[in-house]
Amino acid sequence: MGTVSVPDQLDPDVCRSLIHSYRIGKRAPIKFTRSQMTSQHHSNRRPHNWLIYDIADTFLQKYAPYYDGVLYDLGCGEAPYRAFFLLYADRYVGVDWAGSYHETKADIAADLNGSLPIESSVADTVVSLSVMEHLREPQIMLNEAYRILKPGRTMILQVPFMWAVHEAPHDYYRYTCYGLQHMFSKAGFVDVKVEATTGFWAMWTLKFNYQSARLIRGPWPIQRLMSALMRVIWAIDQRLARWLDKRWKGEQETAGYFVVAKKP
Repeated sequence: MGTVSVPDQLDPDVCRSLIHSYRIGKRAPIKFTRSQMTSQHHSNRRPHNWLIYDIADTFLQKYAPYYDGVLYDLGCGEAPYRAFFLLYADRYVGVDWAGSYHETKADIAADLNGSLPIESSVADTVVSLSVMEHLREPQIMLNEAYRILKPGRTMILQVPFMWAVHEAPHDYYRYTCYGLQHMFSKAGFVDVKVEATTGFWAMWTLKFNYQSARLIRGPWPIQRLMSALMRVIWAIDQRLARWLDKRWKGEQETAGYFVVAKKP
C-alpha cells in the first residue's frame, strides 16, 4: 500500500454530481437489449426489485472501458457477471471465502478481511460488487485491492447505502460517499470518483416494494391474487421512480454508490 496524506476536509460537493454524469474512456461499451442485460439471470432479481439491477447494468456497461487484461472480482459469490466481464477482459478471477451464503464459484478461496493469497501488481482491473458492507475489516480489503492492482489501473466498487440489513449477521456497515472517498484515499488510490446509483424516488420505491412483497402470504389463492396485483404496482412504480429521479433529484438519499478509483 502506498503512503498517502489523507485530507481532514473532504470536498463537500463530491456527492452532488448528477446521476450517471461521470464520463470515462473513449472505447464505446457494447450495447445490449433488455433481454441481454447482464443481470437478467441474477439469482436475486425479482419483479419487485428489477430496477436496482437495471441501474447496476447501466453503470457496469458505462465502466466497460476499464475492464481489461486480468480482472479480479473480490467477493464474487456465484460469479453472475463472469460472462459479461469476459466480453472485455482476457481473464476473470473470482475471489471469495468458502463460508459464503451463496453458491461460491470462486477461483481463489480467501477471506477478504485479511491478506489475499495473490501476488502484488498482477491485476489489470479489480471489481467488487455488494461486498464491502459484509466485511468486518473493509479497509483491509481496499488495501489489498490496491496492492494487487498494477500501477495506473482501476478498481470499481459498488456498495449499498439506504438499504435493509441482509445476510445477517454478516452485514456490518453502510457508507456515505465521503466515507468512501476517505477510505479509498487512505488505501492509496487517486482520482476517486463516487456516484450515487439512485435518487430519493428509486430508493423509496425499492423500500416500498420490498416491504409490500411481504404481503404475499396466506392460502395459495390469496397469494396468487396478491402477487398479480403487486406485480402491476411494481411494474408501474419502478418505471415512475426512475422518471422522477431524472427530474426531481435527491442523490443524498440514494440506494447506494459506485466508486471508480485508480492506483497511481
